[in-house]
Amino acid sequence: MSKFLKGTFILLIAGLITRVLGFINRIVIARSIGEEGVGLYMMAYPTFILVVTLTQMGLPVAISKNIAEAEAKGNYAEIKKILVVSLAITISLSLIFTPALILLAPYLSTTLFTDERTYYPLVAIAPVIPVIAISSVLRGYFQGRQNMRPSAVSQVIEQLMRITLIAVLTQAFLPYGVEYAAAAAMVAAVAGEIVSLIYLMTAFKMKKRFKLRKNFFQFVQSGKNTFKELMEIALPTMGSRMIGSVSWFFEPIVVAHSLALAGVAAAAATKQYGALTGFAMPLLLLPSFVTYSLATSLVPAISEANSQNNKQLIEHRLQQALRFAFLTGGLSVIVLYVLADPLMELMYGSSKGSHFIRLMAPFFLFYYYQGPLQAVLQALNLARAAMINSLIGAVVKTAVIFALASQAAFGINGVALGIMVGFVLVTILHFATVLKKISFTFYIRDYVSGFVIMGASAWIGYWLFEHILIGEHLVVRVLTSASGMSVVYIILLILTGLIKREELKRIPIIRAIFA
Repeated sequence: MSKFLKGTFILLIAGLITRVLGFINRIVIARSIGEEGVGLYMMAYPTFILVVTLTQMGLPVAISKNIAEAEAKGNYAEIKKILVVSLAITISLSLIFTPALILLAPYLSTTLFTDERTYYPLVAIAPVIPVIAISSVLRGYFQGRQNMRPSAVSQVIEQLMRITLIAVLTQAFLPYGVEYAAAAAMVAAVAGEIVSLIYLMTAFKMKKRFKLRKNFFQFVQSGKNTFKELMEIALPTMGSRMIGSVSWFFEPIVVAHSLALAGVAAAAATKQYGALTGFAMPLLLLPSFVTYSLATSLVPAISEANSQNNKQLIEHRLQQALRFAFLTGGLSVIVLYVLADPLMELMYGSSKGSHFIRLMAPFFLFYYYQGPLQAVLQALNLARAAMINSLIGAVVKTAVIFALASQAAFGINGVALGIMVGFVLVTILHFATVLKKISFTFYIRDYVSGFVIMGASAWIGYWLFEHILIGEHLVVRVLTSASGMSVVYIILLILTGLIKREELKRIPIIRAIFA
């Protein structure tokens, strides 16, 4: 198995575990603090992501790419210089932005979010910024060496620690008010990131080929060229992520003011936004652990192929990534669309937000493509183009949200429509940019077959849930229906050749069965 496939497989397993644990987190939060508490949590979270994006400065992708190229040449002195310069940058920035977030929290909560209770989650999450800054550098190092195991394990550890604390802390602080419970959920996230960083530092210390602290400042002073090379990748990448982060930062602000124009009170707007972003969106984003794994593995793999000018290998790896994203995303779409109401009922004790899933699920196939496409653009030194595409999508999304959500006829549904328009547009623009750089064969028959299989599998699942399993417990009905859809879907994929026997043999567990 190649480094690319092995790394992707490790991240997929870890991503699946992390997503399951993350769902447990969200279920506990939702049942503990309700829609309003989730709304406060989700209103504060985009601000935190914006500050983290500023602190990371796009360096994780640049580190991964440059270390992959340096290791291909056996230049370990350059690898150390990349690490030292990156750590100096991120630590310095975190020392600026952490106190800035704490000082600005009162203004943000009262003026921009129109709900002063968001102050407490904002202050609670601020201390984790330097922790994430250092973790991101170490993850970039391991990913550049195409060793995905430490990054994968650290994600699982972080979620386990968060789960351990979240139920206890939210219940302890809920009597003081829902805003304190939302802040407690943020504190649990801080603790998880700290434990994750401790693991990454231990893994780095065990596997490093040089002493990082030795002559640290001398390496910083002599790292001018390294800094310049990192910034050539990092700044456009940060620009792209900044656009997404700024857009997400303004999203709850635009939503709050738009819904106010539509006649929705602030508390009701917080609840509606919580149902959309805290209940429905996590389910829709479930397959993103697949696209994240593919994107993370693609950057060093495509960079390596590009440095060798191997265009055929670049297309082959992109085809692999997109087909995998389509097939896994397709299964997720049909399961979520058919079982939207019972899934929400089982997970959150309420079906509120299920109509968002049915409205948005079919269009999320575009979103599942976005990560791999952006990774390829970054690896091909087209991060600037990716940034421009993201800017266009963010502007259009914000405009559509304001135009629709401010009308009483649309309300919160206008927010969902705006989000969909944004990511569909960005994905199309990314794909068009990739086509300008490399040749790409579009297999129409495979996609037509895929959509037909999705339709057939969805019908089987609906038929099982609505007609065969009437009278059974809801958990049994959901699990049986989802399993039936999955089995039919996979069998049809194999029969039509969309999943090949040779590809199945590359998966360790299935390879043992074939053997």
